[in-house]
Amino acid sequence: MGSHARPNRIHRTGARIATVALVGAVLPITAGGLAEAATSTVTHSADDQSQGAPAAGDQATPDVATDNAFLLDARDGSQERPMWAGTKADESVSMASTTKIMTALVVLQHPEWLDRQITVKQEYRDYVTANGASTADLQTGDRLTARQLLHAMLIPSGGDAAMALADSFGNGDTQEARIADFQNQMNAHAQQLGLTGTHFDSFDGISHGDNRSTARDLAKLGQRAMLKPVFADIVKLEQFETEAPAANGRTRYYTWNTTNDLLSTYDGALGVKTGSGSEAGYSLVFAAERNNRTLVGAIVGADQEVFADAAKMLDWGFTH
Repeated sequence: MGSHARPNRIHRTGARIATVALVGAVLPITAGGLAEAATSTVTHSADDQSQGAPAAGDQATPDVATDNAFLLDARDGSQERPMWAGTKADESVSMASTTKIMTALVVLQHPEWLDRQITVKQEYRDYVTANGASTADLQTGDRLTARQLLHAMLIPSGGDAAMALADSFGNGDTQEARIADFQNQMNAHAQQLGLTGTHFDSFDGISHGDNRSTARDLAKLGQRAMLKPVFADIVKLEQFETEAPAANGRTRYYTWNTTNDLLSTYDGALGVKTGSGSEAGYSLVFAAERNNRTLVGAIVGADQEVFADAAKMLDWGFTH
């Protein structure tokens, strides 16, 4: 670990900005018409090993700078085989916005509600402003489905979308009670998955003192999340465009860009979720597929951006 300063809590990886537009007419957009952004030049090719370059498999371990890291081979989808663990793979540390993976999993336990419309409250906008949280720039009074809010939470890492989901999928008579219940559901699901080094006190990663996980747990969580087709289809997108009814009866158009640089720089990248914060440092849960093999890994609490280390871990894993 280096002595780099902790990043600002606002997640601005690659200066990603959510944009919205309000127009008077409704233009139909189907799921099939929402094209992914074109992939930029790939920097890590599956053919590298056949071009005379030294094989990463010649190394006993990946050549990475981080210790809080873990890599697994997702065999047959639901099965997993640990491949490599950093010396601090089981250290419980703050996980920042990778928290939103579990937020999504709790929501996806109720697939029958995914198309239910949820009205954006001013409290959701106030929350991200007060906490310097990342935002999908949801507009007060707009009505989005839970499915759309999952896109808003997982692609630009919107804390406003995460709060909307927690408020809507939790039980209770007040917003505070509903969010508390939702976080209890997150912790119950973590126990069911055997994530013994994980605890949630947040729906989006802005900790209240005890929101933590390990690299091993996060890799397992990412692997389980990728088994959900809705989740997997969302986190692979570099850009998503959608529309929603606005409060004044017109139509709002949203454009969200991913915070995950691996999607445009790593051949076979599938997602999964970024995270950063002034206290939490940089975290990343990542997955990639090559030659019918899927690898899932996690880096948590690093002092600097971790995309390069994630690529090295994947390169190493695909040669074993």
